[in-house]
Amino acid sequence: MNNKKLTSLDEMLDKYYGVRGTSTRDAYEEGFENFKIGVMIHEARIKQGMTQEQLADKIGTSKSYISRVENDTKDVRVSTLRKIIEGLGGHLNLSISL
Repeated sequence: MNNKKLTSLDEMLDKYYGVRGTSTRDAYEEGFENFKIGVMIHEARIKQGMTQEQLADKIGTSKSYISRVENDTKDVRVSTLRKIIEGLGGHLNLSISL
């Protein structure tokens, strides 16, 4: 069954944020990646049974900083991201996609 009224996510993003490679689309995609990092940290922290305050104490930062990272209002340096992940008992693995 083919429904011509359905629009793909890529088509919607093209319409509202421009095609890939435009500044508006790049800004959207960067923001989305930051949002995903915050969600992953939040979920890992909950899975470990830790509060934001406990994680902050463990890595030597403040609860408000952890909150800002989880809620995508704070850019995170790779070194700080590594501390957060290790504080959760994990290891940071990075990859580059071209």
